[in-house]
Amino acid sequence: MPLEAIKTISEAEETARRKKAEALADAKRTVSEAESSARAALEDARTRAADHIKALSQKADDEARAVADKLSAQTEAQKDAMRAAAEKQLERAASAIAERIVSS
Repeated sequence: MPLEAIKTISEAEETARRKKAEALADAKRTVSEAESSARAALEDARTRAADHIKALSQKADDEARAVADKLSAQTEAQKDAMRAAAEKQLERAASAIAERIVSS
């Protein structure tokens, strides 16, 4: 084989090795960028999920507080009604006792 052909083959082999190394480096860079992008997307999803959970928790707390306030108001109204009824019965009982004492 002439020296020129050997030189051409060697250059072609060297070019192929260089292109292979560049392709491998590009592939590694692409994988690294994809991993970084995936990590960022995952962190963003975690942050959004945490914010959503916080908002849902706050909403649940607000709703629970509203229900508790409503029940408290209802209970207070029932207590007032029962107290008024008891006071009326007490007045009737006192009158009945007074009538019995006076009648005896």
